[in-house]
Amino acid sequence: MEQQGPGQRLADPPDQAIPQHREPGPAPDADGDPATNGTAGVATTEVASVSGDGAVAPIGRPDDGPHEARLIALANQKGGVGKTTTAINVAAGLAEMGHRVLLVDFDPQGGCGIGLGLEPEGLERSIYDALLDRDVSAEDVVVPTSFPGLDIIPSNTDLAAAELLLVNEVAREQTLMRTLAPLRLKYDFIFIDCPPSLGLLTVNALTTADGVLIPLECEYYALRGMARLMDSIEKIQERLNPSLHVDGIVATMYDNRTIHGREVYERAREAFGRKVFDTVIRKTIRFAEAPVAGEPILSYASNSVGAQAYRELAKEVMERVTTRQPAGS
Repeated sequence: MEQQGPGQRLADPPDQAIPQHREPGPAPDADGDPATNGTAGVATTEVASVSGDGAVAPIGRPDDGPHEARLIALANQKGGVGKTTTAINVAAGLAEMGHRVLLVDFDPQGGCGIGLGLEPEGLERSIYDALLDRDVSAEDVVVPTSFPGLDIIPSNTDLAAAELLLVNEVAREQTLMRTLAPLRLKYDFIFIDCPPSLGLLTVNALTTADGVLIPLECEYYALRGMARLMDSIEKIQERLNPSLHVDGIVATMYDNRTIHGREVYERAREAFGRKVFDTVIRKTIRFAEAPVAGEPILSYASNSVGAQAYRELAKEVMERVTTRQPAGS
């Protein structure tokens, strides 16, 4: 297979049936040119949903009236797939376009907060308090970040206890939905970074979300785990959240110098078809350096290949989903 350069699109595979998955989405791509700062917006007059036969159809249009945030969960039960990095940088990419964005750190490890310069164990309040303390609202725990247009609700290890405490709650799967409801009119996008598990916290996030974005490491074990994740999403759709939509799968940690990486990528394309985003997130040391600085890669290394890739991915998210839903929808 021919290797691709940093600014090239990866070739589309031939059309073929998508195995037992309901919502295929567009095909993945190499990341951007490192010399481009890529801050241009993208037209949003039509946004896409994907039907069972792979056809793309509008699922909503922006309007000028009151609107609710598009709520997107980032989920994968396998750790180390670039989920938190993707959550931070897609959120930052949309904020860079001028959208109001909230990032909810729903992982007890507190990675989103760390990546945005917060110290999880030094927090006075976190998402844990908003979930379990009736005197604390979600708005009380929102923290502005240094990145314009991007706020965060941080978490820390206290959140691990919430999973146990919620077990005996009535409608426990909807706790996060009730917590975030007052914030939906204040933002254009709300991203939820799920823990690397399919436990009650992730079930809460998927019950709350309008869509799910799945980071997929270009590695064999990660690909094998997708079957279980897609099965869990289908169960959530059937039992708790019929409107949950798979917004897309993004290939992460891609290294086209290895045969294994290219093979896994092609298998993902064959299995999930148009669900896979065109943008591919390649490995780069900048992703490891940015959290040390407490910044998204978009500000830490603005002209890097990684920053441009996440700008392109943010544009794709804009093309696929509606940012604005009628109030009360």
